[in-house]
Amino acid sequence: MRARFAPVRDCFHDLFAAGRETGASLAVWYDGRLVVDLVGGSRGGATADPSRGRPGDGRDWRPDTLVNVYSVGKPVVALCLLALVDRGRLGLDDPVAAHWPGFRAPATVRQVLSHTAGLPAFPVPRPADAVADWALLCADLAAAEPEWEPGSVAGEHAWTYGHLVGELVRRVDGRSVGRFLADEIAGPWRLDLGFGLGPADRRRCADLSYGDPGWPARTLGEPGSVRARALGNPAGGLDVAVLNGPVWRGAEVPAVNLHATAAGLARLYAGLLAGGTLDGVRLFSPELVGEATRVQYDGPDVVLDRRACWTLGMQWEPDGSWGMGGIGGSSAWADPARGYTFAYATARLAGHDRVDELVEALHSCL
Repeated sequence: MRARFAPVRDCFHDLFAAGRETGASLAVWYDGRLVVDLVGGSRGGATADPSRGRPGDGRDWRPDTLVNVYSVGKPVVALCLLALVDRGRLGLDDPVAAHWPGFRAPATVRQVLSHTAGLPAFPVPRPADAVADWALLCADLAAAEPEWEPGSVAGEHAWTYGHLVGELVRRVDGRSVGRFLADEIAGPWRLDLGFGLGPADRRRCADLSYGDPGWPARTLGEPGSVRARALGNPAGGLDVAVLNGPVWRGAEVPAVNLHATAAGLARLYAGLLAGGTLDGVRLFSPELVGEATRVQYDGPDVVLDRRACWTLGMQWEPDGSWGMGGIGGSSAWADPARGYTFAYATARLAGHDRVDELVEALHSCL
């Protein structure tokens, strides 16, 4: 790591010393180069020190440790579909039903990508094991009536986003979105991330834990609210007993179960920041990257209950940065004005205050 970025390293280490972090990775690219690549703490599990991940306990967090980063995966699944748009396989303003026969909602591909399609929650209550049944959940969505006129308002499609986007990938290309990601994006750009992990990759995963036992209830919000319906069905999406198990890690739930390293995420955004080419490998045209990172909707978000600026899969911030945070604290984005990409992947579900402090330290170095 360059000495210039020592304040970032010190802030990262302080999180562990203060007991505010148990296991995480952090990566930053600046001016087209990897300048920060840190890991610390424990992957969790019965043999690990619960607070510090002492060296030699067999569960240390390593550079190749994967962790569930929740909604940080939404831009990743969006990029799979956008790659097909870039190749002319479908258009952003095509009706979804043109590629997905029987799809009932009058939504376009663009509206699906920008969270304005009106399908923020699966319409049929499903148990936790339904995450392994892709066809069932997609059939539920295809038959659903939209909760608002598509395009009229936005609401984060918390769980449904990955199935809406991923099924379009499957219908157009023939491969599952996890396979498409591995073959067409993660492989060519050498990114350590994926949907639907095999046994070997599942053994590399960190176990998620709550920073506060009350976190799941606060995250769901009021029972019966659109937020609770969007986050709570299928069951188990905030239950670490489910999240740390083989069914969840092996399933493709692209809106919320990308497993990744911070280094892989920061590298992905570095390729986008460079206009779609990384290490000489072009995956996206500059025009596609420009459209994908342009604001498509700016207004109230009826699921998040706040103002939101959505691009095609990402959130756009007033400083011109674009990317996505996950509800547990993981985040990844690009800041074109300052010339960096940032990714933080954590196993401790406790909000974004840690990221805010790390970014403050990073900005002090620029």
